[in-house]
Amino acid sequence: MTKLIKPHLSDFPEVLTIIKDGRSRAFQAVNIALIDTYWAVGGYLSRKVAESGWGKGVVRELAEWLLVNAPEAGGFSASNLWRMMQLYDTYAGNERLAPLVRALSWSKNLLILGQCKTLEEKEFYLLSSARANWSKQELQSQIQRSSFERTMLADLKLAPPVRELHQDVSGTFKDTYLLDFLNLPEPHLEADLQAALLHNLRKFLLELGDGFAFVGEKVRIQVGNRDFELDILFYHRDLQCLVAFELKTGQFEPSHLGQLSFYLEALDRDRKRPHENPSIGVLLCRRKDDEVVEYALSRHLSPALVAEYETKMIPRQILREKLHEWREMLEAHTRREDK
Repeated sequence: MTKLIKPHLSDFPEVLTIIKDGRSRAFQAVNIALIDTYWAVGGYLSRKVAESGWGKGVVRELAEWLLVNAPEAGGFSASNLWRMMQLYDTYAGNERLAPLVRALSWSKNLLILGQCKTLEEKEFYLLSSARANWSKQELQSQIQRSSFERTMLADLKLAPPVRELHQDVSGTFKDTYLLDFLNLPEPHLEADLQAALLHNLRKFLLELGDGFAFVGEKVRIQVGNRDFELDILFYHRDLQCLVAFELKTGQFEPSHLGQLSFYLEALDRDRKRPHENPSIGVLLCRRKDDEVVEYALSRHLSPALVAEYETKMIPRQILREKLHEWREMLEAHTRREDK
């Protein structure tokens, strides 16, 4: 006898979705309440240190007293109490960042407090983690991989056509993309690079950053009676535009920009939808000379960026020094123009 299929079974997953959504909201509510408590305790300690001269000894006594009088509370060791005060002192009065602190777990906040030096760097990881909903492990990886420094360097080097776009692209692209997860041999071909990126697409999307959605590989572009192939095509949800990646396993050459500009024009004419913004191109090279890139982009009319990729982790201090040098150079240039 044929077993009858019960039609109501198809409705059961909806109940599970409701339960999961409820649990997620409950977890978020608990996390906000916890961070609010830590924030209030940190503020109290900050005032006591300033007004009554509380030091490590008093805070240690407080931690021991709390352990006896509220053992069920947990999380109020002397070291944690100092971190609560650090959290408060770092973000108190900052109307932009204080709400973001409540959007992250305590462990993520501690990572950012402990491993990020400047307030600007802290802001970057607070915003990025909240937007992309990074796990603690993903946040740790992004900090170790110097996402902040690589992104800020790209922002400093944006060419005029990119800066003049309707949408703000700052914080979206990187000056150097770290592709250490590909395990590519040296040397390697463009076909090897493309195949490895597609095989590790999830990791590549994480490296690209929040907002990128994969559209296709070897995208066929027909102009006149000829066919061309664009290496990899993405769509950026926030920028609302197509983003074309062209791969080069050698040194950047100014002539590469002509090919990329041609692809962007074809995308805008034939693929861009009426509500979308102009396409952006990224030329991803193995190596680039920043001065050559600056000259090549100075009169280039298409919204294009030139980035390089590394197959090994870059020391964070080197990137920090490079970022500092670029900022000083741009400030000096601005001062000369103001005179």
